[in-house]
Amino acid sequence: MTGWSPISRSRWLALQTTPSARLLPVGWLRLGRTLWRSAVASRRPPDHAIDLLATSGQSSRQPPRDTAAEVNPPHLTRRSLFMTHQMRTVALKVTAAACAVSAAATAALLGAASAHAAEPAQGTVYGLNAADAVAGSYIVVLDEKTTSAGKKDLAREYGGELSRSYGSALDGFAADGLSASEARRLAADPAVGAVVANRTLHTTATQDDPPSWGLDRVDQEDTAGDGKYTYPDKGGEGVTAYVIDTGVRVTHKDFEGRASHGYDAVDDDDTADDGNGHGTHVAATIAGAAHGVAKKANVVAVRVLDDNGSGTTEQVVAGIDWVTENHEGPSVANMSLGGAADPALDAAVAKAVASGVTFAVAAGNESADAGGGSPARVPEALTVASSTEDDAQSDFSNYGSVVDLYAPGSDITSAWNDSDEGTKTISGTSMASPHVAGAAAVYLAGHPDAGPAAVASALTGAATADKIGNPGSGTPNKLLRVTE
Repeated sequence: MTGWSPISRSRWLALQTTPSARLLPVGWLRLGRTLWRSAVASRRPPDHAIDLLATSGQSSRQPPRDTAAEVNPPHLTRRSLFMTHQMRTVALKVTAAACAVSAAATAALLGAASAHAAEPAQGTVYGLNAADAVAGSYIVVLDEKTTSAGKKDLAREYGGELSRSYGSALDGFAADGLSASEARRLAADPAVGAVVANRTLHTTATQDDPPSWGLDRVDQEDTAGDGKYTYPDKGGEGVTAYVIDTGVRVTHKDFEGRASHGYDAVDDDDTADDGNGHGTHVAATIAGAAHGVAKKANVVAVRVLDDNGSGTTEQVVAGIDWVTENHEGPSVANMSLGGAADPALDAAVAKAVASGVTFAVAAGNESADAGGGSPARVPEALTVASSTEDDAQSDFSNYGSVVDLYAPGSDITSAWNDSDEGTKTISGTSMASPHVAGAAAVYLAGHPDAGPAAVASALTGAATADKIGNPGSGTPNKLLRVTE
């Protein structure tokens, strides 16, 4: 081999400039460079030729340049050329080996870092393992208002599909098709405030069959028995009661034409017929001509539970969202339903109240602390426990510090959905809550500008104190009394 090898030189330069070379052990680099320089030095022409080449110009007094001698200096023997080639080869191999080892180490380090960085962040999904959770379905609460297109993109980014968008009671959406791990990843997204598993809810009524007595009780301080219900003449006139339930039989004669359809979140349309009866019973307790507390209030049916009395939190939130966006004038809403603690449901109710709607909600029928359930635990709502005709806490009623007051809930007779004249007697905090919603409508008729906090203060302030003989632990001993 004679002269510089272009391939060998380019390989050396490549090894010097490769990113891995920057990470080579210093000793290995020095060894490779020393061997290479030794090989180069043995190939150089005499020192004076180097000096001449180093000057800015070539003197005319110098002998003619022997380019062949510069390429193949005469002082090099065949053996020295062979040794030079060997040294250069060793230098290249040492440097190449060092680069290979360093590159492998670098790749391992970068690979480990990449694997660590690729581990996706995960957040908390509320109610993920609940027995009543709807598989693959979640409610997403956003930290800021987002367009429907943005919500759809966010759901798809994590493997889901947008099933419903919320924009009034809740800034967020419902999404289906997400695995548990995908939901946790979604919960960690900076734009997301909370992810809550969609869950199944049920009405809270217990069927029974004795006569009703509730109206006779809520117009006086003493125990029911005078056979009269005395109420302000306005009777809720000009107030709208939104019944978030199984729908309402709006043609029932007890409503005298004051009931109408609002929204059906189950079928996603505007016909909220009642195929169960529970919603009609509740609505008539609020505003029925015969069975209602606020006999002149208007009723708007908002269906969120199916004909079996069941529904999902996704549907319930949709109903609340609709009420928040569409309510007009003095308004009350009743929710005789509930389930386990649910931050999305709580947030929706709280925002609806903030929009000006007074909410009455059932405490629940588990004979337990109502603070563990939603929407009973929402402080902005009026949470209602159930009392009996003898002014005792109903044996099924929930209780606790989140309760605002008691109202009649055992053996309440009201309208039913089987005909336009049908009635039925049932029990539950579902029956207690609409008594309070009706009382709120009565108060609002005389104070149409009152906000939910003022309404709540008026009702709890007018309630009869210390009448419940066996209130649950921590429960305010206050029994509803209608006030104008």
